[in-house]
Amino acid sequence: MPFLSDPIQAGDLHLANRIAMAPLTRNRSPNAVPTDLVATYYTQRASAGLIISEATAISHQGQGYADVPGLYAPEQIAGWKKVTASVHAAGGKIVVQLWHVGRVSHTALQPGNGAPVAPSAIQAKTKTVLIQDGVPTFTETSVPRALELAEIPGIVADYRRAARAAIEAGFDGVEVHAANGYLIDQFLKTGANHRTDAYGGSIENRARLLVEVVTAITQEIGGGRTGIRLSPVTPANDVVDADPQPLFDHVVRQLGPLGLAYIHVIEGATGGPREIPDRPFDYAALKAAYRAAGGQGAWMVNNAYDKALAEQALANGADIVAFGRPFIANPDLVDRLEHGAPLNQVNRATLYGGGAEGYTDYPALAA
Repeated sequence: MPFLSDPIQAGDLHLANRIAMAPLTRNRSPNAVPTDLVATYYTQRASAGLIISEATAISHQGQGYADVPGLYAPEQIAGWKKVTASVHAAGGKIVVQLWHVGRVSHTALQPGNGAPVAPSAIQAKTKTVLIQDGVPTFTETSVPRALELAEIPGIVADYRRAARAAIEAGFDGVEVHAANGYLIDQFLKTGANHRTDAYGGSIENRARLLVEVVTAITQEIGGGRTGIRLSPVTPANDVVDADPQPLFDHVVRQLGPLGLAYIHVIEGATGGPREIPDRPFDYAALKAAYRAAGGQGAWMVNNAYDKALAEQALANGADIVAFGRPFIANPDLVDRLEHGAPLNQVNRATLYGGGAEGYTDYPALAA
């Protein structure tokens, strides 16, 4: 049976252990540029087998929250170069999560104060974060507009360019954010996608954007440096699908031949219960569908894992376990899990925005 401390190969990524740091939005990149403090934060956590960066906008249009990083301007790439160089110097591996939020945005964050874009003009019943008088403030999202058919190839091209920029910035690879009710997930799910063209209606049509994006990225940087995050049943950001099992079985069958490094699956509700009574889902069947389609990438699981649950997941066939909030308060989480040490508790007041407090000042175990 594999252990959390065992190394693993995920595509082109050789990982020192099977513990991943999940992507965690922290709102500490003013003007979408990662700072030296961001480099310190990630470097402190470089003992993870793989760091998946916080979600990073592929374009100005893709931004949905204040002070989140981007990967579409030279100064952003320069900022990320400092981060990746520092993580690598500490012996770590890091990929960037590529993000387009779609309708989960606000006009104040969009180019020219325009409406956010979405598969259909349906407002998300959720909130985003604006900085008002220096204070992060949760604010209702704006009403989106439906993307024109002619605009969709441009969004695919933005993902391709961002993947190339990620490699230029020194990342070991990328993770496509296709989860949690953001743009790709909005196209996938019936609650957000009411289109009647080639990107709406049937499962094949609703999955078209995801397949086009991942195919473009693998053509640009190789499948072995590409992962993807999926969340079949999470209600995050007001997203729902009428029948998620056949939808996501279809998705992974399309991903199987692309030679991906890994599939990252959120089980249940993001940050909530692992089982949702009115949204049953068979994750074992999902993995089987991926393997049957030729998918050899590592299978990464995520949602409220502790050490015991993680070891059980590995025994049941998972390859990597992603930990989220425990990594916020425990820069040395790998060491703490290995030794059964107690965990620091998260300071919730400093999760979004601010400086070093609740970001880079959590203590490591005493030497």
